[in-house]
Amino acid sequence: MTRRLLLITGYPGVGKTTVLLRTVELLKAQGFKVGGMISREARYRGQRVGFEILDLNGDKRGWLAHIDQQSGSKIGRYRVNIEDLEEIGVSAILKATKSSDVIAIDEVGPMELFSFAFREAVLKAVESQNPIIAVIHWKAGDKLINTMKTSKDSYTYVVTVENRHALPTVIAEEAASFLRSRGNT
Repeated sequence: MTRRLLLITGYPGVGKTTVLLRTVELLKAQGFKVGGMISREARYRGQRVGFEILDLNGDKRGWLAHIDQQSGSKIGRYRVNIEDLEEIGVSAILKATKSSDVIAIDEVGPMELFSFAFREAVLKAVESQNPIIAVIHWKAGDKLINTMKTSKDSYTYVVTVENRHALPTVIAEEAASFLRSRGNT
């Protein structure tokens, strides 16, 4: 049975976003249209100062969270920038839901879950029946994450140092297999 919700998790810093990005590259090389959002850490002088958010199919970028952000919900040293999350991340997910073969979401985690619009966009993506490749926070106990993890057509890949180089091929093949079973080429 091919799975539609392909979830990526693992300890911080193990390479989850890298696995997702390499998977996206492999799927695009096979001719599939992949859209969605990516978040990645931003460093200044060797220190992490925040997390950028990017639209996979555009040049839109902003801040998901930053140490110098003056307002917003606080997680550790960072404050979440709901405006950029919704303007860039949510719109990228919704656009991918309508016009992409595969939806990529990095990450469904504590920072993103402060946004009701983000939660709604992820639910729309899940309901769309398109394959989703999503990074999920390794220990968040949120209802949305639990719903994704316990879906009958989901599989969770735990990224480790040992498997992180092989996983993109495995995940891309699973997504491609699902798309081929639906008649997408």
